[in-house]
Amino acid sequence: MSEYESLKEKLFNNKVCGWETISEEEKQKINTFGDEYIYFLNKAKTEREAAEFAKEMLQKNGFIDIRQKMVLEPGDKVYYVNREKSIYIAVIGTDPLESGLNIIGAHIDSPRLDLKPNPLYEDTGFAYLKTHYYGGIKKYQWTTIPLSIHGVIVKTNGEKIKINIGEDENDPAFVITDLLPHLAQDQMEKKLKEGISGEDLNLLIGSIPYGDDKTSEKVKLNILKILNEKYGITEKDLLSSELELVPAFKARSLGFDRSMVAGYGQDDRVCAYAEIRAMLSVHNPRKTAVCILSDKEEIGSMGNTGMESHVFDTFVAELLNKRGENRPNLLDKVFCNSRMLSADVDAALDPIYASVSEKNNASFLGYGIGFNKYTGSRGKSGASDANAEYVAEIRAMLESNNIAYQIGELGKVDVGGGGTIAYILANKGIDVIDCGVPVLSMHSPYEVTSKFDIYESYRTYEAFMK
Repeated sequence: MSEYESLKEKLFNNKVCGWETISEEEKQKINTFGDEYIYFLNKAKTEREAAEFAKEMLQKNGFIDIRQKMVLEPGDKVYYVNREKSIYIAVIGTDPLESGLNIIGAHIDSPRLDLKPNPLYEDTGFAYLKTHYYGGIKKYQWTTIPLSIHGVIVKTNGEKIKINIGEDENDPAFVITDLLPHLAQDQMEKKLKEGISGEDLNLLIGSIPYGDDKTSEKVKLNILKILNEKYGITEKDLLSSELELVPAFKARSLGFDRSMVAGYGQDDRVCAYAEIRAMLSVHNPRKTAVCILSDKEEIGSMGNTGMESHVFDTFVAELLNKRGENRPNLLDKVFCNSRMLSADVDAALDPIYASVSEKNNASFLGYGIGFNKYTGSRGKSGASDANAEYVAEIRAMLESNNIAYQIGELGKVDVGGGGTIAYILANKGIDVIDCGVPVLSMHSPYEVTSKFDIYESYRTYEAFMK
């Protein structure tokens, strides 16, 4: 190696593909972890299903509902499920809570189509369900793909019916139709975002009529008859339901080398899964480790299951109460002494659409966990901007554990931007930085991630918790 090459290696921030740096044994660990993650993706396509899956994992690993513990001791493992759609988890440390918490927070909701309160109608011999899209989607991507129906219907007597139709091979499929190219001249002259209207995202669910010539809306009647026989519901029961349409495709390994994962909902269940797995490996930490699985991030984190609510504050206050440490204003002090990783996905550079990224400050698939010092848009509007001291602290942790990482931005300046739950926690006084798995085709029905990056995210969250 020449003097110049040696100096470059010493001084440059050289980015290296992670697959080139690991052993065959490490590749096997990564592939095993990736397969386990794929299983999770296929079982947890909604925030309710993800919360239920996480709860089962926690219970199998010795975690108990915090409401069952009157007193908390170091080493105790507890969780709290908030309305079946978000979870807060803690492993109690030996240090007083006042000294601060190590927090990792991800979200388990994803862009999708929700059914409207009065969704069922008939038109020209077809029965449909009307939808209202949730989060940032490209509407045209949701037509002509198989969709499944997930969620709950709650009757006025309190009975709750779980719905999951379209995932099993023996289930019927559902689809939103699109116009054939032969008749789509006017449609294709429109801007891409206007090609499909939100009001036209109507799910086709049936075409067989029921009744005689005097009966109106015979196809709708037949659908309601089928639903009543199977679930014991009437049309009115749909008023108190939460039903979501999600892609019916299965998550799978991608590529001849099986190096990637293709699947729906990886924003942000990929980080959620990695942090749950990391939490399961935490035993007797010095600082109390806390894990957040939040809801409603894709629509601004509002509502009592989103991070803007005070339910998380109540959970931490309960930790203080059951440790016998609480006193007036202590909660604020706990937050000001805490550190957090906001575990949300990053936009990976896509060579086909490289013009929207600035390569020196872009994350790449297969290069490790992606950090964003700040998010926001344009002039960092709405950003949580991590302090340099905290970034250095996190860098030291990563480098001492030989974890592959990269730091970048979400696209070129003025091109776009985005946000996470980071600013909400930062507003409490917590040191926060965004970090997660880089994703291709983010917010689409079939997102792509690297198994190497997924595993490095797990390693990052584990090191941070410990």
